[in-house]
Amino acid sequence: MRIRVSTWLLLAAFTAPAIMTGCADNRYYRVQDPYYHDTHRWDADEDAAYRRWEAERRLEHRELRQRQEAEQREYWEWRHQHGDHDRDHDHDRDHDHH
Repeated sequence: MRIRVSTWLLLAAFTAPAIMTGCADNRYYRVQDPYYHDTHRWDADEDAAYRRWEAERRLEHRELRQRQEAEQREYWEWRHQHGDHDRDHDHDRDHDHH
């Protein structure tokens, strides 16, 4: 009996981090773009776009909300010019349903 419980506890200890990591990849939050008056899902794709913008400008990584207002505006302008517009529209539709 003791071996069986130990086996289950050991199995749970190894599988829990993998399950939790998988769930973390699907998390997102909504970000209001005050310049274009729309909402974006800040998920892995949006984060990748933001990091691409930082790399193009050779900027050190910082959270968007920690940047000065002028830099935030520059990002949103760039994002609307370089973004996946179909994906953005999906976000707007998703926002309308919540």
